[in-house]
Amino acid sequence: MFKNSVYISLITFFVLFNACSALYFHIGETERKCFIEEIPDETNVVVNYKVELYDPRSGGFMPSSTGIGMHVEVRDPDDKVILSRVYSAEGKIFFTSHLPGEHVICMYSNSTAWFSGSQLRVHLDIQVGEHAINYGEIVQKEKLSELQLRVRQLIDQVDQITKEQNYQRFREERFRQTSESTNSRVLWWSVTQTAVLLIMGTWQMRHLKTFFEAKKLV
Repeated sequence: MFKNSVYISLITFFVLFNACSALYFHIGETERKCFIEEIPDETNVVVNYKVELYDPRSGGFMPSSTGIGMHVEVRDPDDKVILSRVYSAEGKIFFTSHLPGEHVICMYSNSTAWFSGSQLRVHLDIQVGEHAINYGEIVQKEKLSELQLRVRQLIDQVDQITKEQNYQRFREERFRQTSESTNSRVLWWSVTQTAVLLIMGTWQMRHLKTFFEAKKLV
């Protein structure tokens, strides 16, 4: 019982640690920034972002002017585009994964004309799973009590833990298949090398035998 509770606690920590990541980065006129997120299947993802423009007079960053936006592109593990559009300087991006694996989120400026070589600072907050759910809206819409809301959150957390466990099994199976494929290729490469060496050795022996026989006749 104790082991099971520890196991569940570790999984919960792993989910909470990986389900939300906040950062900021600088981007130039022609730069393209991409991030890789490992996401289970059928999982909601919300990306909150805010773009700031570099101010050379103060040496800091200020809210971006009207017209500056970010082009966002999201690709699934099969490298298929599941989202591609231009957003404003501040907003929220929502998408749902349909395949487990690495999803690539790329962002770049929609134009170079508005900030004339200045840098942009982009604040990025990626929320996955139950962290992507706006419970405030759910409470207002469904008129849930505090207890009902807590139950809803627990159900969502358990659902997310299940998806994470399934994804870990998927990764283990993929790793096992890759290992088996690699081992098989190494084995066949060794067999091929051995066969080539035997053929070359046989050819050399016959060639030398023919050479010595011809020399004796001379």
